[in-house]
Amino acid sequence: MNTTYYDQGTAAERWERAQMFFAAKDYAGAARVLAGLVEEVPEQTGPRLLLARAYYHSAQLGRAEHELRRIVERDPVEHYARLLLGRTLERRARHEEARRHLRIASVLAGDLPRG
Repeated sequence: MNTTYYDQGTAAERWERAQMFFAAKDYAGAARVLAGLVEEVPEQTGPRLLLARAYYHSAQLGRAEHELRRIVERDPVEHYARLLLGRTLERRARHEEARRHLRIASVLAGDLPRG
């Protein structure tokens, strides 16, 4: 078995390592750890959301969008995933599509317009 530093240890140890990479702003390193972890536990939102954030911050916007859409498909009311999906789409110059997700995120966060 050929393992690297990024995929050594238990799932809990890798989750902790990924969070340390992310906190240190080593987003590419965090993504390397998280990609394997997400493959192992695809039903868990936390690792997938942190992976999407790592992709976003390392300008891997296509990958970020893919992970965020997976989260939103499974959990349409996941506020932060909607917000980050909107921001990702904005960075990809898909403003009309981004507006929809940003509006939904705003409503989910309770930021209702006062009238």
